[in-house]
Amino acid sequence: MFASSRILCGAGCAIVAGLTATPRKGAVLPGASPHQIAFASHRDGNWEIYLTDSDGQHQTRLTRSDPQDRFPLWSPDRSQIAFGSQVGGDHWELWVMKADGTNPRPLATQIVAKGLREWSHDGTRIVFAAEVEGAIDVFSVEVASGRLIRLTKSPGEDRDPSWSPDDSHIVFSSTRDGNAEIYVMRADGTEPRRLTNHTAIDRSPAWSPDGSKVAFVSARAGDRDVYLVRVDDGRLERLTIDAHATNDMPRWSPNGSYIAVQTDRDNYDIQLVRVADHERRTVAGTPAYDGQFSWSPSSGQLAFISGRDGFDAVYVTDLMGKQRRLTTTPSLNPEWSP
Repeated sequence: MFASSRILCGAGCAIVAGLTATPRKGAVLPGASPHQIAFASHRDGNWEIYLTDSDGQHQTRLTRSDPQDRFPLWSPDRSQIAFGSQVGGDHWELWVMKADGTNPRPLATQIVAKGLREWSHDGTRIVFAAEVEGAIDVFSVEVASGRLIRLTKSPGEDRDPSWSPDDSHIVFSSTRDGNAEIYVMRADGTEPRRLTNHTAIDRSPAWSPDGSKVAFVSARAGDRDVYLVRVDDGRLERLTIDAHATNDMPRWSPNGSYIAVQTDRDNYDIQLVRVADHERRTVAGTPAYDGQFSWSPSSGQLAFISGRDGFDAVYVTDLMGKQRRLTTTPSLNPEWSP
C-alpha cells in the first residue's frame, strides 16, 4: 500500500515523511446526518466501510482498497471517519477520510486493531494503542498534521485509552505493576496515577459523560462484573452482580443514564444497566452472537451485530429490546454518528 514503510516513534515525533499512499476512491455523499451508521461490510468480496441510514436505507460504500477496512469511528462533528486498514497479517494502520469517503490518508501504523480508539471531543486528535518494539503503549495523533506523540512507555501493556469529557486527561488499562489496573494521566502523558488497586484484573475503562466516574470490568468478586470508580477519590461502586461481563468496552449512553455491557454466561448477549438503580435488562439475547454495539446520539437506541441469521448483520434495538435488521450481508463494527 505504501511506497515506504512507517514506524511509530517517540514523544513529539511525526509520522515518517515522504510516504505515498495508494490512491483510494470514495463515494460522494451529502453531509452526514445524526441518523447515519458507519459499518464494515463484506458484500463486495472484501471488508470495506459503508454508510447506512438508521432505517437501513441508502447504503453506500465509502472505501475501495485491497486491504480490509474495518472499525469506523466518527469525528465529533461528523465531518470525518477514522478507520483501521489491514496491510498484511496482523498489521493494521489508522486511516482517516472525509465522511463522504473522499481524501483518505494514513495517520499511524502498528495499531492494536481490536483495541479502543477515540477522537478527542474537540475533534483534533485520536488516542489509540499500538505495538512498538514488542510493547503495547498509548499514542495520540493530531489528525490535521499527522503529528504522533507517544504518551506511555512502561514495562507492561497499556491499552484501551479513553478521553475525559474535557480532553484534559486519558484513562487506560495497564499491566505495568504486574496485573491489569486502571490508570489516568494528563492528555500529554504526564502525571499517571493508579485508580484501582486489586489482585484481580481490571480492564476496559470507559469515562462517564459527566467526567466524574470511570466504568470498568473486573472479576474481583469472582464473576466478571462492571464497577464504577470515582476519578477524584477512587471510591468504588459495584454496578452489576454475576453479569459475566466480557472484557469488551462498556459503553455509556450519551446522556449518562445507562451503560451497555456484553455478557457471555450462556452466549454473547447485550445488557443495559441503569446507573441510578443498577437495574439490568437484556436487549439482545439469542443463541447466536450479539455484540459490537454503539449508542444513538439520542440515547434511545443501540446499533449492534447479531449472527442469528447465520451471518453477522447490523441490527438496531430500542431500550426495551424491540429490534430491526439493517443489513442482509456480512457486516461488522457499526458506529452511530454523534
